[in-house]
Amino acid sequence: MNDQPAGFVNRPVPKDIHLREAIDQLRKEKKAVILAHYYQTGDIQDIADFVGDSLALAQWASKTDADIIVLCGVHFMGETAKILCPDKKVLVPDLNAGCSLADSCPAPAFAEFVKNHPDHTVISYVNTTAAVKAVTDVVVTSTNAKQIVDSFPKETKIIFGPDRNLGNYINSITGREMLLWDGACHVHEKFSLEKILELKKQYPDAEIITHPECKQPIIEVSDFVGSTAALIKHTSQSDKKQFIVATESGVIHDMRKKNPDKEFIPAPPNDSTCACNECEFMRLNTMEKLYNCLRYELPEIYVDRKVQEKAIKPIRRMLEISEQLGL
Repeated sequence: MNDQPAGFVNRPVPKDIHLREAIDQLRKEKKAVILAHYYQTGDIQDIADFVGDSLALAQWASKTDADIIVLCGVHFMGETAKILCPDKKVLVPDLNAGCSLADSCPAPAFAEFVKNHPDHTVISYVNTTAAVKAVTDVVVTSTNAKQIVDSFPKETKIIFGPDRNLGNYINSITGREMLLWDGACHVHEKFSLEKILELKKQYPDAEIITHPECKQPIIEVSDFVGSTAALIKHTSQSDKKQFIVATESGVIHDMRKKNPDKEFIPAPPNDSTCACNECEFMRLNTMEKLYNCLRYELPEIYVDRKVQEKAIKPIRRMLEISEQLGL
């Protein structure tokens, strides 16, 4: 994190400003590229230059020739972009957009955990801080986790962190016994099995599609399990017309755009009567903050140079393996 106040540029936007036109003008003037995660609100996804999951955002960041990268997602995504592009200015609309999964893996504790298992290869999910990546051998996303784990010999001892649910899922489909860090995503932890099964009764022809960060009981009743990008691709390729979607509900925006003739029902969480499950961190980003971010070129992401030099290695390794595997 840097020491700029998170709300520094989150000031009121003049009423006479048309946000979409103003953002378009600013990004052209400043030679900026806007990258947005699928969990962002629909208006931000629609104005972004590229929309993708964590792997795609890292791939685009690594190749862009823009002077400024605006990362509409959460803080660790901005850090990843900065690590890949240390000489570019990387901005995020709101520094408070953190990640419960990254927070569940404090770097000092994880480094000690790694130190206590010196004979293990360390595989870290991209949903981690730069400092955690710095003690990692290779980074993965939900799109490439299985393939990257499979790229290591069966006898390799592996630490996988921080998501225990994704780690358990990868163990179950690879036959591995990776040593798991005990972390989780608050969004995917909250899905209600009972409510999903009730939805299935209401929509008996619907497929239950699930992100592997969900708990095992949710995965076991699912018809398809995959990364954010895989879920979107599946809904386009499937001949089904209804889907119960067990992941952050922002992804449904793109699903509906690609498949206007299909119905997408967000799976509900345990602790709410709301019919959807949203990440409050992702929702901190708004069009107003995006405009201010571009206008004032703040808040900016900084990564310590020594940390960057260590963290770049596992990220590049991930990108190289993903390219080799055609991911």
